Amino acid sequence: MTDQTPVVSIRDVSKVFDLGGNNRLQALANINFDIFPGDFVALLGPSGCGKSTLLRLIGDLISPSSGAVQVNNKPAHQARLDRDYGMVFQQATLYDWRTIYGNVQLPLEVMNYPRDKRMARAREMLKLVQLEEFGRHFPWQLSGGMQQRVAIARALSFEPSLLLMDEPFGALDEMTRERMQMELLSVWGQTNTTVVFVTHSIPEAVFLSSRVVVMSARPGRVTGVIDIDLPRPRSFETRESPRFFQKITEVRECLRRDEVKGASS
Repeated sequence: MTDQTPVVSIRDVSKVFDLGGNNRLQALANINFDIFPGDFVALLGPSGCGKSTLLRLIGDLISPSSGAVQVNNKPAHQARLDRDYGMVFQQATLYDWRTIYGNVQLPLEVMNYPRDKRMARAREMLKLVQLEEFGRHFPWQLSGGMQQRVAIARALSFEPSLLLMDEPFGALDEMTRERMQMELLSVWGQTNTTVVFVTHSIPEAVFLSSRVVVMSARPGRVTGVIDIDLPRPRSFETRESPRFFQKITEVRECLRRDEVKGASS
């Protein structure tokens, strides 16, 4: 993997928020790592450690205070202008007055795709997330998990090379969350899109990802990058395997080492 050109390259990135007056909050400090084509990278750490801030820096929703973020070998700002990535948030953020077809087609409308190509792509994406029969429904007629599948379909509709996901399953019940994890892995396997996934859940990070980037308490720093070598395709049986629990323990110990270090400093 190291001989590949990174999809995302983060070098010496720090982020300080100006809260007004003399108040400043350092959210991130000296972040360095790469994300490679086809990676599924989970960002994991305690609440307030800057996981979502880091995701927004990659997506050029905010700018770093220092350092550089590159996406597809260009500045993150240019990558956003070039529509190199899609983004999925914790809430599906669908438009209630648009049908599911209309919601999935929205990025394609902005990009001036012809009407017939928009509809064909919407049908293709809804089939991918197993919602092809719901295209003429409205968001309020779908469950929370189904709405998130629509949001994923919309984010992938214009074939981005990178998918940024900010705790997309955090508001779902446990059973729905596990089903959504399986469906996301299926979609990822079919599209080969590179994924950056923010989560608070150690089991979720281990089950989904190829690597887990462990972050410290604020100001967020990378304290470990753990390879997840569980066999693919992953299944419900994966969650019961000894190796799965070994990897959970490895990630948890990395988090605890940082807690102990923070308490003693």
